[in-house]
Amino acid sequence: MTAPSLTWRCQSFGELDAATLHAILQLRSEVFVIEQQCIYQDVDGKDPRAHHVSAWDGEHLVAYARALPPGVSFDEASIGRVVTSPRYRTIGAGRELVARSIEACEQVFGAQPIRIGAQSHLQRFYGSFGFVPCSDEYVEDGIPHIDMLRPAI
Repeated sequence: MTAPSLTWRCQSFGELDAATLHAILQLRSEVFVIEQQCIYQDVDGKDPRAHHVSAWDGEHLVAYARALPPGVSFDEASIGRVVTSPRYRTIGAGRELVARSIEACEQVFGAQPIRIGAQSHLQRFYGSFGFVPCSDEYVEDGIPHIDMLRPAI
């Protein structure tokens, strides 16, 4: 696939329209519930407190993550629900998504550490953004995870 020109957004929950929220929940379900075969409560009450970072190819949601303020998932600001549509996984959108999510945390919450709960097999990927492991490995929803922290820069 030729890399499309993507439109990037960072929106508070109140700025999301119904169609955007539907696309976000649909992609999260497609990847986290169906593809990864995890039965879990995706709608966890954190979305209203998040800023939603997304990439769009016209009407198609390409990639998504949520940036959360300190005290919601961790003591620090955090990034979660990082997902790229299977149809767009070869164009580098995931790498840009993480970079833009870090920027969103810094712009919205100020310069401070960012903590993530990463799937263990992605440690090297997140490490390339300055995240370092800060917990033992644990299993969440049947998948090995590790907490990683990116110091304030």
